[in-house]
This record gives sequence, C-alpha cells and structure tokens, in this order.
Amino acid sequence: MFKAVLIEKDDAGYRAAVKELDEASLPEGDVGVRVEYSSLNYKDGLAITGRGAVVRKFPMVAGIDLVGTVDASAHPGVAVGDKVILNGWGTSELHWGGLAQRARVRGEWLVPLPAAFTPRQAMAIGTAGYTAMLCVMALERHGVVPQRGEVLVTGASGGVGSVAIALLSRLGFTVVASTGRPQEADYLRELGAASIIDRSELGQPGRALGKERWAGVVDTVGSHTLANACASTLYRGTVAACGLAQGLDFPASVAPFILRGVTLVGIDCVMAPREDRIEAWSRLARDLDVGKLERMTREIGLGEVVDTAAALLDGKERGRIVVNVDR
Repeated sequence: MFKAVLIEKDDAGYRAAVKELDEASLPEGDVGVRVEYSSLNYKDGLAITGRGAVVRKFPMVAGIDLVGTVDASAHPGVAVGDKVILNGWGTSELHWGGLAQRARVRGEWLVPLPAAFTPRQAMAIGTAGYTAMLCVMALERHGVVPQRGEVLVTGASGGVGSVAIALLSRLGFTVVASTGRPQEADYLRELGAASIIDRSELGQPGRALGKERWAGVVDTVGSHTLANACASTLYRGTVAACGLAQGLDFPASVAPFILRGVTLVGIDCVMAPREDRIEAWSRLARDLDVGKLERMTREIGLGEVVDTAAALLDGKERGRIVVNVDR
C-alpha cells in the first residue's frame, strides 16, 4: 500500500484527497519509482481543485512532477537504483502522477537527477523551474543578450517567475518583475529583480503598439498581459509565453510582429523532447543559484496538498512548493 493524492469524479462530485492505494492499481509502465519528493505547480492546482479541465481520466493520482529512486525497470536505458526526475508527459492528465509515494511510468519519460542537486532541490525547481529554463534558452536562441536591454518577467512571484528572475539575473540580464503583490517586492529584489512594476500596467486592454522597452519577455500570464508585453517589445525582441494565469485569450494585434519583427515563442514543457529536457536540467545545474532556490522554496507534506493547491490558485502562495510525500 502507498499514499497518494487521488482525484475522483462521479455522481458525488469532483474531489481530491489523500488515499491509501494498492500497488497493484498502478498504471502500466516499464519503470517503477519510489518517489521521494514531488512539487505543487499552477497546473497541479487546477487539477486538484477542478478549476481547470486538466484531468481527462478518473480516478487520477495528481502531480506533474516527481523525483525518486528506480526500484524496478524493464527499460534498457534505466537501471534499478538510478535517481530520476519526471516532468509532465501527461501525468495527472492521462497517467497517474507524482503526488504519491509510488509511481509506475515509461522509462523514456525520465531524465537523470543532476549530481549538482539533491532530490529536494530538484523538486524545488520542478516543472516550474524547468519551464523557466526553457524560456531562458528560447530567449538566448533568438539573440536576446544582456546588452540589448531589460527583460520582463510577468507573474513574477509565482514558481516560473521566481526561477526565471534568479536565472536571468545570474546571467547578467536587467530584470523587471511584474507582480500584483507589491508586498513581495523585497523578495523579488533578493532573487535578482532590478525593478518592480504593478501588473495593472500590463493587465488591461492596451494599444496595438506601445513604446519599445523589452529586449525579451518571460510571460506566465497570457491574455492582455501577453498582448501588452508584445506591444512594447523592442525591434526583433523575443517573447517566451508559457502560462495562462490571466487567461487563455490573446487579444493582440499583428503589429508587433510585422512592424517590429517581434518573435513570440510558445514554451511547451509537457511534451518537450528529451534532448531539450536534458539540456535544461544541465543548464539549471550550471546557472541556478541554489541559495536563491532555497529562498523561494517551502516544504509541505502530502496531507497539506489539497488546501495548498487552492491557496496557490488564489494567489496566496509564492515561489516554489516542495511536497515531501512521506510527511
């Protein structure tokens, strides 16, 4: 038997709770993992609360992340005893996820735990931090360098935003953090933000083109915020879009793209190719200050996940939330 956050939907309604499950109920997969830590991301909050149509198969064990030790393997590239990380690949949607003490998954979904990180640190990074690194890599590949000017990070006090600020500042960028929580200004400056703007400056309907300001953007918000960020991006600047906290809509104009040559890059962390994942985790091991990582992280137990998921969606949490599945 093992404990897991189980999401159920039936005539009694939609609910999530910690349950004891039999290992025989684990889904098909060629690798068994003894999970050590998971994490709580925005997408996890949507799945656990039912506020977003994330889960497509019930019952479902929640959790898009896990780190742990392989204790059974029929996959040629994964050995018993390996320390491994899983991010995404449809876990918590179609396949049981990592907010559990046990998991059975496909070996090709796993990447090695970098030697630079403990299991807890890996989940302090989690999908949010790995996504932030994918965004930074996208900006770099499109020629965004510190000398070009400021980089905007929206949803700055969230998990992706917090890690993005820490990464970009260490790489020499001047980071402007957009947040709706002015009380977090000191926290964001500690992570490396040079200045803070209120999200209201970007969150309302705006003009097709604004004054050029951003060499690059990491956007976790979507909707009007993304549209306004694009409208104020420098000539041939780049915007990496990875989130939808404000909304799925994109009420924008083509003007920034055809008049300023702005590039809008979509960041998909769920199905990203293995080589991109390996590169992202390698870069995180090199470029992320683990001192700042600890500053943005708090730990909870499995029994606290459901309540914390609701608080996360309500904007009452900041940074990264690590889940100790044995607590």
